[in-house]
Amino acid sequence: MKFSFLLGMIAVLLVSSCKKDKPDPTPATDSFGILKEYLVDNNMDVTNLLDAWVTTSTVVHDNIVDGNATNDFYVIDIRSAADFAAGHIPGAVNGTLPTILTAAANSGGKTILVACYTGQTAGHAVAALRLSGYPTAKILKWGMCSWNAATAATWPTKVGNVAVGNANWTAAPGNLAGDMEYAAPTFTTTSTDGAGILAERVQVMLTGGMNSITNADVLATPSNYFINNFWAAADVTTYGHISGAHRINPLTLAGGEYKKLNPNATVVSYCWTGQTSSILSAYLKVIGYDAKSILFGANGMIHDALQANKWTEAEIKNFDLESK
Repeated sequence: MKFSFLLGMIAVLLVSSCKKDKPDPTPATDSFGILKEYLVDNNMDVTNLLDAWVTTSTVVHDNIVDGNATNDFYVIDIRSAADFAAGHIPGAVNGTLPTILTAAANSGGKTILVACYTGQTAGHAVAALRLSGYPTAKILKWGMCSWNAATAATWPTKVGNVAVGNANWTAAPGNLAGDMEYAAPTFTTTSTDGAGILAERVQVMLTGGMNSITNADVLATPSNYFINNFWAAADVTTYGHISGAHRINPLTLAGGEYKKLNPNATVVSYCWTGQTSSILSAYLKVIGYDAKSILFGANGMIHDALQANKWTEAEIKNFDLESK
């Protein structure tokens, strides 16, 4: 009996020793929480990105010809190399969305302006820039369609009224979906500090390219998406909205409105032109949502009814192009 008791004590000691030698499990990193705190503390919430984020071709042109080089923009044109060579804003450089941060490194302290075909892909680029040390970066409103008739092929062909009479458009004054709170999105990173996590997430967004969706796809089956109408309340009562849409605006980290977005759904945002919603969707992608922007916004769905924020031929200014 004494021998059996001794053997039992030895077994207990061995098991206890093994348990002590085994390291405690590493707690999971709350990447979203760390990133959220970092963005808010460093003035990179959604409202910061959407502060003075756009300028017009007239402003850009006037700065070029005023004889004062210090107020000129550093223009990065992210259209194709062929279209850039055929004609671009004088002094612009050619780049791409995935390499926008590399191109920005040569800006020499000037305010960066990103030009694309319509002002929408540029929204993704500006979101990346403003989250990466270039807080004054801007898009060219309406893109190169506003600079010259020779570069204005896209917008005139994309305005439309496909939502008018569509069964999945709720007429004014609208009937928006009710909101509820969801858990925060989750994602994994190799970094554990805010700056490192942000840099990784910005690169994920840029590598993924333009996160967009057509109005036809959304109007066909709006229930497949979590739709956010990024308008003021009065605009919804004036125009209506896509059936089943929410209206979450403002949408910030600090205010907690992000909790109203479903992290398990494809979050589709739309605005007037697809330019604001491009920046918003890029930001949401960075913080962990599967987010897309409806191309051409309300201008592609209810163009004729719009009283403002509307593409017209008057937006084409016919300023000089440089080619090379």
